[in-house]
Amino acid sequence: MPIYRVIEPQLGRIQQQEWRRRVSHVVGLLLVTLAACAIGLIALDSSNQPLPAKWFRSLWNALNLITTLGDFNGLDLREKIFMMATMIGFLAIGGYAVSTLTGVLSSDSVMALRENKRMKHKLENLADHVIVIGFGTIGRLVAGRLHDAGEQVVVIDRSPDQAAQASNLGFVVVQGDAGMDDATFDHARVERAKALVVTTEDPDRKLSITLMAHSRNKELKIVVSGENSQRGTLLHRAGASQVVITDDLIANALIDPLPKGDKA
Repeated sequence: MPIYRVIEPQLGRIQQQEWRRRVSHVVGLLLVTLAACAIGLIALDSSNQPLPAKWFRSLWNALNLITTLGDFNGLDLREKIFMMATMIGFLAIGGYAVSTLTGVLSSDSVMALRENKRMKHKLENLADHVIVIGFGTIGRLVAGRLHDAGEQVVVIDRSPDQAAQASNLGFVVVQGDAGMDDATFDHARVERAKALVVTTEDPDRKLSITLMAHSRNKELKIVVSGENSQRGTLLHRAGASQVVITDDLIANALIDPLPKGDKA
């Protein structure tokens, strides 16, 4: 499953623009060299042909030089020496083109931009889905169980490695920082989601994510874990529908296996 990357494609667009600029520069150099070759051949042409015929002959030979066809019309020694010098110029331009253009369109940023274009239609059609933020140990379990229950799951993670893991497991993935960048929620279609589960460990990120998600979708059911009751209160005020207090879970897990005493 492709990954929609929020940050890296911005660099990809810049690189594509730079590639187009370089292509224009190379084409300009070729045209200038072609014109110089044609003008030089006309200047060296000592025949009595009319000027239009000289122009045609010079352009024909110049284009043959560029296309490497090698079909030159009766050049004298001076013209051959001039053509040899022009060949060196075209070789230099060709080397410049290869060195500046090769690899730009296959860079990671440009490839990410292409991948985003393939994902765009799929993301635009998202609705009534569950967003899982964070694909660590807990996020992986939550996303897997939601998927097994028949839910459409979108995973958000800022880590390239964890985003790739989620993608390899078949989840729709948006790679970005949901606590910092509105574009991440835009592409995950938070306005049309029905629920959001926050599994990140950073308490401040949990709070900012909850605030941002609730401000974008007041009806969104937001489930997030809190370290203690004080943090849980903050998360509720930020818009969380349910806060799972980690301390309470651990305490209950420790107490439940113990034998229950009879009441007096």
